[in-house]
Amino acid sequence: MEKLITAANKKFAANDGQRKILALDGGGIRGVLTLEILKEMDTRLAKELKRGDYFDFIGGTSTGSIIAAGLATGMKVDTLLGFYQEKGEAMFKKTIFRKPRHTYKHIPLEKELKETFGEGDIDIESGQFKSLLLAVTMNRTTDSPWPICNIPWMKYNDSKRSDCNLRIPLYKLVRASTAAPTYFKEEKIMVNPNDEKRGFDFVDGGVTPYNNPAFLMYRMATQEAYKLEWKTGEKKLLIVSVGTRSADSPKAYHNLFSTALKIPGSLMYAMQVDQDINCRTVGRCVFGAEIDRELMDMIPRKQDGSPESPEKDTGKNFSYIRYNADLSTKGLLELGFPDYKSREIREMDKVKNIEKLRYIGKATARIQLNVKDHFVNFL
Repeated sequence: MEKLITAANKKFAANDGQRKILALDGGGIRGVLTLEILKEMDTRLAKELKRGDYFDFIGGTSTGSIIAAGLATGMKVDTLLGFYQEKGEAMFKKTIFRKPRHTYKHIPLEKELKETFGEGDIDIESGQFKSLLLAVTMNRTTDSPWPICNIPWMKYNDSKRSDCNLRIPLYKLVRASTAAPTYFKEEKIMVNPNDEKRGFDFVDGGVTPYNNPAFLMYRMATQEAYKLEWKTGEKKLLIVSVGTRSADSPKAYHNLFSTALKIPGSLMYAMQVDQDINCRTVGRCVFGAEIDRELMDMIPRKQDGSPESPEKDTGKNFSYIRYNADLSTKGLLELGFPDYKSREIREMDKVKNIEKLRYIGKATARIQLNVKDHFVNFL
């Protein structure tokens, strides 16, 4: 595909300037945690920079795709918080059939997404996008992850193709990314409206290896196949990754019932950690919680054990920041919430937890965020 540079997409073309990526994990209603962290981040960045629209490429999986779509189209964090608080009950409206295939009705969620994002497609030429957008989905028809992005020069974003991905309506793409199996019905998207064979059923991107999409976004931003080809380097490329929980699942395999109930969440958590490790291996971790007692936090350190200054280049491909709330019993205690029950707070579909999640997100932001130090090379 010819790399045509237009006025609308020129700002995203490869150049020698710095690029910033924001990656948002899945996690259902726990997306409220992400929003509280982002709200504080926005406030502090605005104070330093005296401007908005900080990120060039925003992506998310499942609930992260809702937030990513909102931010990429210029919505404010407070507006998105209002969306979760005001629309949460409608989005998680239970089915009334005796033996339903899905716990919740998909139509109320689709209605709210359509009202929020309109019926426009994801083409960057539409003028509605302030940044590039990625939403991770799972194509159930082909059993393969489908990260759908509006990088204008990608092979399947060629406007000459009858199955051009840029013609997918934004609300349908977000619905596909949030269609959690057993929770919501899959979303059917006709990639080519004139060919029934090019109609696919999509489910939540959280069942792919990319519930944390940070390393995937690094690949898409830099690898030749995706045609973006941004420059790499610790002072050229920044990836900020925001999670929706950090906690193990005790007794996940204690018996047959608990295994069936908890194994999906356990696998999602394991894949999230693996993607985090990938980023800390290829990129230079500026901030992030300890992975385990062997790897520790993977932050470069001096001989005396203190963190190396972010201003000193260690030769990695990008700078990486990972913010994530610890929802374990110990983590909640350290955040100042001894009365919150970890098992209940971690549930992805409990709208009643929104207020508690907001408090946890605010506390996490206060403790973890240090814009002047973490973003020092990108201010």
